[in-house]
Amino acid sequence: MQQIIIHVDMDAFFASVEMRDDPALRGKPLIIGSLPHERGVVATCSYEARKFGVHSAMNIKEAYRRCPHGIYMHPDFYKYKAVSDQLHEIWNTYASASQTIALDEAYLDVTETAKDWEGARRIAQTIKQRTWDELGLTCSVGLAYSKTAAKTASEEKKPNGYFEIPTAADFVSLIIDRDVRVLYTVGAKTSEKLHASGIHTVRDIQSHSENVIRLCGRHGRWLVQLAYGQDDRKVTPYRPEDAKSIGREVTFQQDVSDFAVLRDTLILLAFCVEHRAKRVGLQGKGVTLKLTYADMKQITRSHLIPQTDSAVTIYQETAKLLEKTAQRPVRLIGAGLYQLTGEAEERQLSFDDLLRDELSSEEDARRQLLSELQERYGLDFAGNLEKIYHYEILHKTVEYMRKHRRRPAEPAGQ
Repeated sequence: MQQIIIHVDMDAFFASVEMRDDPALRGKPLIIGSLPHERGVVATCSYEARKFGVHSAMNIKEAYRRCPHGIYMHPDFYKYKAVSDQLHEIWNTYASASQTIALDEAYLDVTETAKDWEGARRIAQTIKQRTWDELGLTCSVGLAYSKTAAKTASEEKKPNGYFEIPTAADFVSLIIDRDVRVLYTVGAKTSEKLHASGIHTVRDIQSHSENVIRLCGRHGRWLVQLAYGQDDRKVTPYRPEDAKSIGREVTFQQDVSDFAVLRDTLILLAFCVEHRAKRVGLQGKGVTLKLTYADMKQITRSHLIPQTDSAVTIYQETAKLLEKTAQRPVRLIGAGLYQLTGEAEERQLSFDDLLRDELSSEEDARRQLLSELQERYGLDFAGNLEKIYHYEILHKTVEYMRKHRRRPAEPAGQ
């Protein structure tokens, strides 16, 4: 039986949630991300802002140049996550398998639940209607025979659109003369490579398939298949343990040369990473440190460690990595875990383990880190740690630390 797949994609999700919650924002060019005077990028924006050429991942300064009269807001990821949970609860009702791509996007396998194309069409329309009736938000829905075609269909009539691609022949007919970027997994670098070789459209991929494979290897073979509408991938439910890494990073509003501030920032990032890891029940066997210097040069350092989800360990290991980096002004710093697993690692207790209470030792170390931060900055981290996990509060806290780090008091008589 041929697959029947629905792709659901919310329309300007973050911006739409904010406009729903504050009707005064409706019809305005709303940009969610950094503020114009800050460093950062656009997370998403309303369709009114897109008319001025603003788009996701655009540098916020460029967005402001294009749309100086826009309304700029920081994202509220906790609110968006709560709405996302409600969305997926609605969508998953109709699918035998659901693959979450992002907070606002999913593939739904309705082959068995719909029975036939007409049944799938009813499900697609019901999803659109319930999303609006129950949450006051619009979504674009694509119904197709494959995942690639379903995603293409959902983008065809945005915003608040609906489109069907029943067969591979329909898919090829739709995209044959479009730019290669229309195909799944063709990004800027791949398209640039293809364009440089005179391959501009999907038709060109078909006509020059051997050249495409020569240029792009295994990825090229996949692109040739897509150019003919061939995609038999299944809708695979996402599992937290499938993630390759868990991380958190912050961009400073001014470059930081004081590595003591960077180490202190790593403490907060370590607690954020721990929070995310525990929330999905994962531990990591390696830590990573990410730095972007003032000249935009990026480096990543990593090493393997005993399996952990401990903020103390994450901080200690990333701080060691930081010590080995060039001490130049830093624009961005990040910390993370990789080689993730959901299974607790068993190990034999050593003699030292038996002589100490490990749990107590871990808690003492946590309190010590937070106490030292409080001493240096006058902030009660221990009593407000939950707030640090919030995107905006973390960034504001780090900025405060950058500006107000206290030097340790010298002993009396010195």
